Amino acid sequence: MTFKPLSFWLSALMVIAMPAMAQDKSATERLANELRNYRTYQAEFVQTVSDGQGNKVQEVRGELKAKRPGLFYWETREPMTQLIVSDGEEVEVYDPDLDQVTIHPMDEQMANTPAMLLSGKVDNLEETYEVSYRTFGGKTVEYTLKPKSPDSLFVSLAMTFYEGELQEMRLEDSLDQRSVLRFNQIIVNGSVSDSAFELDYPDSVDIIRDQI
Repeated sequence: MTFKPLSFWLSALMVIAMPAMAQDKSATERLANELRNYRTYQAEFVQTVSDGQGNKVQEVRGELKAKRPGLFYWETREPMTQLIVSDGEEVEVYDPDLDQVTIHPMDEQMANTPAMLLSGKVDNLEETYEVSYRTFGGKTVEYTLKPKSPDSLFVSLAMTFYEGELQEMRLEDSLDQRSVLRFNQIIVNGSVSDSAFELDYPDSVDIIRDQI
């Protein structure tokens, strides 16, 4: 099974504690405020993907960078290299092993992927998601987002913050595939040049442009 990072992040992690829980407009506003505080976000990650029976099908490691408005960089290094970069209008996917770059327009579906929550607009979250949250010990907050659109790439996304720092994402898709994305070496609102969101690839690569 091949895992494509743009449709990433699903997980059903059992929560043993009985935390406080809320589901209303305040949950959406609270998450939006958390995300607005992120002008930039950088982290290393480990992403574990499992099937509906709980069997691990893939584990990848890499790096991500996000910068508002609209800039995003995603690189997987193990077991296969892939780079994904967005400038807010287009998404470039570079597969060095295939010597190929695919360019996608930033349509509505792609704009609503979990990755874009770190770099895109968050003022209208209530139009796209139903949001609830749980608190753990006063320092940890977990938000659960359920897309309102039946065409979404995922059916549930959980984002865990510790003292305002995003540390984990867990996602489930319509095929019951689940993923846990854990972040480390996190830098929030550090200096990131716009040039960090430009792909550098050989002139010899095949470029495929996906037109809507």
